[in-house]
Amino acid sequence: MALRKAARPRSASGTLETFPRGSILNELRESMAETEASFRRAQTSLGGPRLQAASPVSLRSFSEEAREESSWLPEWLVKELLKGQQRSHSIGLLENILERESFWHRIDSANSLRKGKIEQQVTLEHLQKLNTAFQSDEQIEKLFMKIDCAATGRIQWDEFCTYMQLEYAEQDVSSARLKEPTFSLPAEIVEHSPGEPVVRICSLFDNTLVMTQEDGVISFWSPQLKLKRSKMVFEKPGNKKSKRATNFTIMTHYNKLILGTGDREIQLYEMSNFEPYCQISGLEAIPLKLDYCCTDPDECMILYGDDQGCVNILLLSSVGELLRTWKKLPKAENLPSVSIENAVLSPNVTYIRWKVHGDWVTQLHYYDSIKAVISTSNHEPTALVIGCTVGATNVEQQMKKIKDRGKDSKARKGQVIPRISPKRAEGDQTVFQVYKGVKTFAFCKKTNLIVTGGMDRIIRMWNPYMSGRPTGMLRSHTAPVCYLSIAAEDAKIFSISTDNTIKIWDIVDQTCLFTACSKTSGIKGELTACHYIPGTRSLCVAEDTLALLHLRLRPPPEPHLIMSHKEPILCCKYNKEFRHVVSCSEGSVVKVWDFETGKHLFEFSGAHGGAAITCLTFDVSGRRLITGGRDGCLKVWNYNNGHCLNTLKREDKCAEVCDCTYVEVNRSRYIIAVGWDRRISMYFDSVDDLHHFQKPQPYWHDDLSCGHKEDILCISQCPPTLLATSSYDGEIIVWNMISGHIYCKLHTSFPTHCAGIEAVDTSITQLIFLKTRAVKFESTAASLISNGPQGSVNFWSPFSGIPLTASFIPSRVKSHISSIAVTADDSFIYAADDDGYVYVYSIKDYALQDPEQEPPKYVNHWRAHINIVVSVEVVDEEKVLLSSSIDCTVRLWSLDGEYIGTFGQAEPWEIFTPASWKHPRVPYEILINPQSMPIHPMLEGESPVLQPINTEPSNVTLENSLSKHEMSYNPKLPQVTIPDLDIKEEINQRSYAQAVGKRLKQEHYKKINRPLVPGGQSTYHIINSCEVVIAPPICKKPDLSVLGTDYFYEESLGEE
Repeated sequence: MALRKAARPRSASGTLETFPRGSILNELRESMAETEASFRRAQTSLGGPRLQAASPVSLRSFSEEAREESSWLPEWLVKELLKGQQRSHSIGLLENILERESFWHRIDSANSLRKGKIEQQVTLEHLQKLNTAFQSDEQIEKLFMKIDCAATGRIQWDEFCTYMQLEYAEQDVSSARLKEPTFSLPAEIVEHSPGEPVVRICSLFDNTLVMTQEDGVISFWSPQLKLKRSKMVFEKPGNKKSKRATNFTIMTHYNKLILGTGDREIQLYEMSNFEPYCQISGLEAIPLKLDYCCTDPDECMILYGDDQGCVNILLLSSVGELLRTWKKLPKAENLPSVSIENAVLSPNVTYIRWKVHGDWVTQLHYYDSIKAVISTSNHEPTALVIGCTVGATNVEQQMKKIKDRGKDSKARKGQVIPRISPKRAEGDQTVFQVYKGVKTFAFCKKTNLIVTGGMDRIIRMWNPYMSGRPTGMLRSHTAPVCYLSIAAEDAKIFSISTDNTIKIWDIVDQTCLFTACSKTSGIKGELTACHYIPGTRSLCVAEDTLALLHLRLRPPPEPHLIMSHKEPILCCKYNKEFRHVVSCSEGSVVKVWDFETGKHLFEFSGAHGGAAITCLTFDVSGRRLITGGRDGCLKVWNYNNGHCLNTLKREDKCAEVCDCTYVEVNRSRYIIAVGWDRRISMYFDSVDDLHHFQKPQPYWHDDLSCGHKEDILCISQCPPTLLATSSYDGEIIVWNMISGHIYCKLHTSFPTHCAGIEAVDTSITQLIFLKTRAVKFESTAASLISNGPQGSVNFWSPFSGIPLTASFIPSRVKSHISSIAVTADDSFIYAADDDGYVYVYSIKDYALQDPEQEPPKYVNHWRAHINIVVSVEVVDEEKVLLSSSIDCTVRLWSLDGEYIGTFGQAEPWEIFTPASWKHPRVPYEILINPQSMPIHPMLEGESPVLQPINTEPSNVTLENSLSKHEMSYNPKLPQVTIPDLDIKEEINQRSYAQAVGKRLKQEHYKKINRPLVPGGQSTYHIINSCEVVIAPPICKKPDLSVLGTDYFYEESLGEE
């Protein structure tokens, strides 16, 4: 059997083709005797002794094993094993080589082995052999159907790999889109006091920012970067070099600010007025990084890292008394001063100095939650060290320390600062070695995570108790990382590099969620200090100016408001092959839902770039999705992994696609689209077509000569040959798909109640065939349904002399019908309007013979949405109704109107278990909407609303009695009477003043969803008003004696 030559598979952007092939095992077995004979001939030839060791390996042993194992081994594996066996032989003679090459040429004539590439074909049976990894055969069958989107019955390995890769890639993108953290860009830029750069930024409990510059300027800022107060704390010396601030921290419990200077000093200032309090001078090295922690009610800890790589710790007890004592000491440079040697003599001071790093300390912080101090440096062997504060923890080292002190008979009472700083014991610290050291770090006890960044531009994630290797590495920065912060409440990491690039990372997924470069954020200059404010969720950056970036997270959804999409939904359909619901939004996002539970399964965005998706349909197999958008393109998808298989578009222009359908005519399959180009575009659908971009077939002659003159808005098919299209001007054309000729034209007539109204929307956006009637070609029965002007539904009979058989208005408020669906047996019609109501009518015996004057039998109605319903679909197998609306929701209902649920809700439902449905509850937004109130019977009547007010009394007796007697005060107020015709005319003018033109439907969407624009006259300002006569403030008492009885007069007589 000759093998068909396979086409080269395309990339992930196009279709991956498959072709049926016969098995090559039979050909291998038939050629086995001839192959072995060739080996025997090789043994008797000149090169035989050399081949004697190789030839017995042969194919005989492999053929026997192949016969036994071929029942379960896939063909591709057998071929690969066979190729490995044949490669082990070496034939010396030319004739044997040629003979072997001819043998392989016969076997591999169709390039079956593909030169070692794993591109072999797999059948469903082969894939079912891997069912041990799956829970059931149904799962693996569904997986095979998802990959085999062309329904050929075979898939290739590249198709399998492409499917899995794209599926997981889209899942990552979808997960990142749901988190969606961003900063409000550009940043708020504020000029600060000119001078030296900011060395550090801290925040207080009320989110007030405290900043210190190198020249000693301390300033307080509001969370909105409004300057509260500032002061220069360093005195300007005459001839001496000015002091430099290196770092600061806040003594919150004692309202003090601790400042480190380049003169090896630690100075304390009052927070309230920035007045100097005291200082500790004569430090061993320059304090570069400071920190403070309150350990007990009257005990605290001051820590600082210096330029010698040491971690210095001052343990203070009786802090209040100790500070007051220091404040009384003699002043040095207008500041009470105590040297470090004298300070440690106090029993309330304990000084500890550890030699930790081989380079200066880049960052230091004490965490009371783990009772340890973390310090970093640029020294690779000691890049990050987590250590204790008070010294050795084992008994042997403590006893050795006591003995050493006992030998020193001249030891003074108190503490002595050692000349050489000791190192911690190995058990007292954990050392992390990082390439090129660490410039910055952040620690979170909640997530048990340490993140480090430095000169190598890599952010490393560490477990504090495992220093061997990081748990994750985040690579994206192109410059050294200079600041890190962890937001535990949001599970985010914020990082900034020296090129002013800001990034947000997800802790769980270890992925970059957001990036803002210097040009985007507006932050320019040399970065000197950063600080993340958890209270306001904002990031403050200090450079030449101050910049504030507010974190903009996705707001948590309200528990009673459930949204399926973030944007208005424009189309939705049910897929019975996979039992999925696919919905598309105005934001070009396609979402896949589980029909039986309502769970979100998959989504992919940017399907049509930034253009909205206006329509969708499925192919005959239900495995491929076809979408049309406002960009004028049709796209064919494997929607289970977001793989675009084909793009269908015209070359000359890209007019909006309004509707599409999939048809099969004479064993040929087509995708038909209509839209603003006013033509019927047919695209041939073939599995063998390797072109990713396709052009439409030539247009029908009748379509070019006498087709639609306006934009085509809807299309509907009725197998085997009928096709109906409707346009903006209200024209319906029924086509013969085989010949391309027009069968008939139908024109929408104005309802009787629309007479005299100028602006009437005559567009037809919904068409549906009653297929049980249309296939019979009955001349009198109505077989086509469409919506019409002013909320009407029209029944058409294309095969009779009177096309319009019936017309009625389902909506009680005469709202426009936006979507129509019928049951499979054409017994019930479900009509949804622009107000979100769904109306059910029985049409089983309706419009079968003569034209109908009355509406069909009313069954039920309910409100499904609070806005325009764009699609309704009856799922007859499960007896449910699927509805979607531009209010961003997709909902499921029973055919009786029982609320099952909204796709995207937290609690899944079981479609076969009514107890899991939301019924008898209704959606919250429908419950609180004023239009959901029942209609009063008076409002349903045809009589004017003001008639009860303006109607004259019918009681003749009362009229006569009032005519005989006149009241002493009877001002004649003008009666306001407005006819109903004037009211309707004004309402119609108001409705269509904003949406006149070809984009009526789209403009209506925009009108509903447009943001509020301040300024200008609103509808309230232009309402017509009538003047009312102002009654006099003082009036006389009415004379009731004319009625025969004066109650006031009788009461006065009774009192007398």
